[in-house]
Amino acid sequence: MNEVVKQLADLGIVPVVVIDDAEDAVPLAKALVEGGLPCAEVTFRTAAAEESIRKMVEAYPEMIVGAGTVITPEQADRAIAAGAKFIVSPGLNPTTVKYVMDKNVPIVPGTCTPSDLERATELGLTEVKFFPAEPSGGLNMIKALAAPFVNIKFMPTGGISTTNIREYLAYEKILCCGGSWMVKGSLIKEKKFDEIQKLVEEAVAIVKEVRG
Repeated sequence: MNEVVKQLADLGIVPVVVIDDAEDAVPLAKALVEGGLPCAEVTFRTAAAEESIRKMVEAYPEMIVGAGTVITPEQADRAIAAGAKFIVSPGLNPTTVKYVMDKNVPIVPGTCTPSDLERATELGLTEVKFFPAEPSGGLNMIKALAAPFVNIKFMPTGGISTTNIREYLAYEKILCCGGSWMVKGSLIKEKKFDEIQKLVEEAVAIVKEVRG
């Protein structure tokens, strides 16, 4: 397992963040680090994403900052140049996956069907995103997929919250969970970073409760 991926697995939760204003990046990073979750998947859906990754990495070099919603090699290049240590995609595009793998940067592409997992296996991947997790059948679907694909571990994202994360984390085939409940866009826009830190601390406590 790649060292960065191993660190994500140890943390158990990857906060999925949407940042509209790059000025919010450093205070958000501070809340995550001080809350005990020094990682973030910054979605590449906004114009501020690239600069936000750069600011986070510069302010907190110890953070594992990745880029999410990456769907093209060009986006991957920009994210990696900004300092992203891992790439996450909503789906599995073999061209993008191979491109990022050739750069020796871990990529976790989105999957939700057996065919997706066959492609992932063919590409040599052992960790994939399961997205959108809850609408796609949740933990029961993951267990069904994990049976034939014994070497795959999953990062479920989409509909994960404090109400169901314990069940996910307890399953041995779960690498970590992607979630946005502790870093909601409204909290970031309203600059409620103290509240974000509190929610992060609660999330970290859940991981410790389930995984020790």
